Amino acid sequence: MRWTLKPKPSEEKIKHLAQALNVEDFVATLLIQRGIETFEEAKNFFRPSLEHLHDPYLMKDMDKAVVRIERAIQNEENILVFGDYDVDGTTAVSLVSSYLKSHYPNIATYIPDRYDEGYGISYKGIDYADDNGISLIIALDCGIKSIDHIAYAKAKNIDFIVCDHHRPGEFLPDAVAVLDPKREDCSYPYDELCGCGVGFKLIQALGQNRNETIEDLVPYLDLVATAIAADIVPITGENRVLAYFGLKVINSEPRPGIKALVHQVKKKVLDITDVVFIVSPRINAAGRIKHGNHAVELLTEFNFEQAQQFASEIEQYNADRKDLDKKITKEAFQQILQNNEEERFSTVVFQEDWHKGVIGIVASRLIETYYRPTLVFTKSGDKYAASARSVKGFDVYNALDACSEHLEQFGGHMYAAGMTLKAENYQLFKEAFEKCVQETIQPEMRTPEIEIDAEIDFSDITPKLIRILKQFEPFGPQNMTPVFMTRDLKDTGYAKTLGAEEEHLRLFVKQYNSDGIAAIGFGLGKKLNIAKNQNPFQLAYTIAENEWNGTISTQLMLKDIRTDGRN
Repeated sequence: MRWTLKPKPSEEKIKHLAQALNVEDFVATLLIQRGIETFEEAKNFFRPSLEHLHDPYLMKDMDKAVVRIERAIQNEENILVFGDYDVDGTTAVSLVSSYLKSHYPNIATYIPDRYDEGYGISYKGIDYADDNGISLIIALDCGIKSIDHIAYAKAKNIDFIVCDHHRPGEFLPDAVAVLDPKREDCSYPYDELCGCGVGFKLIQALGQNRNETIEDLVPYLDLVATAIAADIVPITGENRVLAYFGLKVINSEPRPGIKALVHQVKKKVLDITDVVFIVSPRINAAGRIKHGNHAVELLTEFNFEQAQQFASEIEQYNADRKDLDKKITKEAFQQILQNNEEERFSTVVFQEDWHKGVIGIVASRLIETYYRPTLVFTKSGDKYAASARSVKGFDVYNALDACSEHLEQFGGHMYAAGMTLKAENYQLFKEAFEKCVQETIQPEMRTPEIEIDAEIDFSDITPKLIRILKQFEPFGPQNMTPVFMTRDLKDTGYAKTLGAEEEHLRLFVKQYNSDGIAAIGFGLGKKLNIAKNQNPFQLAYTIAENEWNGTISTQLMLKDIRTDGRN
């Protein structure tokens, strides 16, 4: 692990903000590192408000989208709400379809089959619309590159409204409206919305037409917060407001589907990490193992008993997903060893019977051991399909673009992407991708990094600090949980390993004459000796609260431990 201390802002800025907010200098430092430099910016950060949401009509083509939907309603046309099979897509379909159904009955939904149709708009979906007299399709979390599909629909007199957040290609599809804040000609003030977020802006615009206030739309924010958490978009600006209020809905009056997924969780208040690890994987499991329609059924069901039945089925899909994940990960590791590929700059593996629904998860698992850009392929019809995951700082989308001559299609983000290719091009692509990564990856990107926000002493960890840090939530990309480092530490003699394979580390740590603080490091069991040899050590950690038998105590969540004396 590389420990990197974030650059410290100027002393003048720190002092100015610390005085304005009446906080310690290192708290001011944390805020400035997040781009918050004034009292007003801090006020907006600590007190998110629905008033901070932007006018949806600032998004290019929003006016056209609203006019076309209103015309469809007036003319009693059939409308199809179409979306991707992952969390972002299924929440977006659930959001837009349930909103439209509250005003108009002729609404159908469509999630493509991951295995039969693949990602994005499908010809089969368009044929379904044609067969059922549907004249308008609203596509969510997909469509920005579906030029041929949308032309095919247009020839059948089916209009499209595209609501996407992925990077456009050279040309836009010929749709009635293309809502995508990443369009170069779109001046919308915030371009990091997820697909469900773009869907929310659409219903916000439709709501304004109906004299609805933003408060009327708050019940939909549990879906938006879930999508934001799952899609790993920045928790800044508008996303932070949507996530903040969405979490409030999840913790107070969630829709029955989400309530059914979390009602057995013992925590009274869920944070965004709980959404990432409890809610999102289960919604995703439907599309991975069975069909994304099951997720939409769950999220649009308003009878709690029926929602519990759907949730129970999805729980089984999630259990099946976990078993597949373990099996395929093991086989992928064996393949890397058999091919003597431990020292490559990239990981590209393939087995034709691997389950397409879990290859993205497997790619992430492989990165935990071989820290490098990773692609996991399986057979899909007569082609090979893959999920790609990347390491910090390396743009896997650009790398795929550089190798696109070997690909049939690809799309995605900097850190996650999907693609298909012909079987005969697999080896050519694998070598081209390895060459591209080798030539473009920076040496430091090949080692996992812990970014340290600030170096502090244990005496700085006070109830006031913990209260302030809670107000930094919700955490996520570009607003991560602050990571601290502290030197000159010693264990009090209680250091031990935990877990069936002694893989975790439990410490009780003191600095100077301070009170001891409990610490736990998942996956750090191998570093027990650093704590037990009686020499001073350093910790990188986040600060949390642990509740046990009604008592709340401070606990350090360890990122790493190393001997003292290192820079």
